[in-house]
Amino acid sequence: MASPDVTVMGAGIFGLSIAWACVKAGATVQVIDPHGPGAGASGGVVGALAPHVPENWNDKKAFQLESLLMAEAFWGDVAAASGISPGYGRLGRLQPVADERGLELARARVETAQDLWGDAAVWEVIAPPDDSWAPYSPTGYVIRDTLSARMHPRRASQSLAAALQARGAWLVKEGTPAGKVVHATGVAGLEELSRETGRAVGNGVKGQGALLHFAAPHAPQLFADGIHVVPHEDGTTAIGSTSEREYDDPVSTDEKLDEVIERAMRAVPVLHGARVVERWAGLRPRAKSRAPMLGEHPLKPGDFIANGGFKIGFGMAPKVAEVMAALILEGRDEIPEGFRPQASL
Repeated sequence: MASPDVTVMGAGIFGLSIAWACVKAGATVQVIDPHGPGAGASGGVVGALAPHVPENWNDKKAFQLESLLMAEAFWGDVAAASGISPGYGRLGRLQPVADERGLELARARVETAQDLWGDAAVWEVIAPPDDSWAPYSPTGYVIRDTLSARMHPRRASQSLAAALQARGAWLVKEGTPAGKVVHATGVAGLEELSRETGRAVGNGVKGQGALLHFAAPHAPQLFADGIHVVPHEDGTTAIGSTSEREYDDPVSTDEKLDEVIERAMRAVPVLHGARVVERWAGLRPRAKSRAPMLGEHPLKPGDFIANGGFKIGFGMAPKVAEVMAALILEGRDEIPEGFRPQASL
């Protein structure tokens, strides 16, 4: 095995995406992860790629918008190289409007979405579609946006891993880092930073989700009563998730997921009685700044870090991969200030 140009430590969504961008740029890449691709939060089930509210614009929201608009081409290339569908589909989202104050805010955001999103996507307030999929809305209105998309996280991780191997990258469970080294090690990496700096740099937040045996592969995702309802192309529908800062077992499911399932079925009555085919739990890496942590590694001179995807890692991944590959391979730094490690240190 020749020495790689780039070694990526960690085969979650950030690590695999950065490896893919580097391979496409002509670099030889190895990915090292003792647990294999998508073993942590990137092997989850929900996969809601949803935008931030179009107001109070900042670097994080602008970065996410660019990434969501890059997603179709990004995942199309991955699927073509791997022969495995990542389950991507930009089918939009519906959100019920709970009260008059919410309706006022939603209508005000129609104009700000036009200003901020331009012709790329639409945010509108409409009467619910006349079909069983529409969620119950107390006001008789729903927010519809055309920017939201869905994917199946586990299948997307498998697709990326297969695409990398098809292009000659090495995915191994152990090995010696060589070349430029990127640390995309999720919760373990944040915990290491916290220990080494003596500061709370970031942590794992437990999420629980479920897959239902309910087919609606061409329907938009829903966000109702704080629950994401995401129909996948494989005939399942995902619901989730919890956000737990305190937990005993990071990978067990419990009554908190039972409550999420019950709330989803109340909000979307057509789901009532659907069989639960999988219950899932895992830890999502959350940096202190709540933005992805990208750039030069603060404790490992000459190395790089990509961490803290939290709930929006898959939505951010195409743009994260682009800017990190530019930094690693070309020395071109296009990382927003709020994403640098110092923002969490």
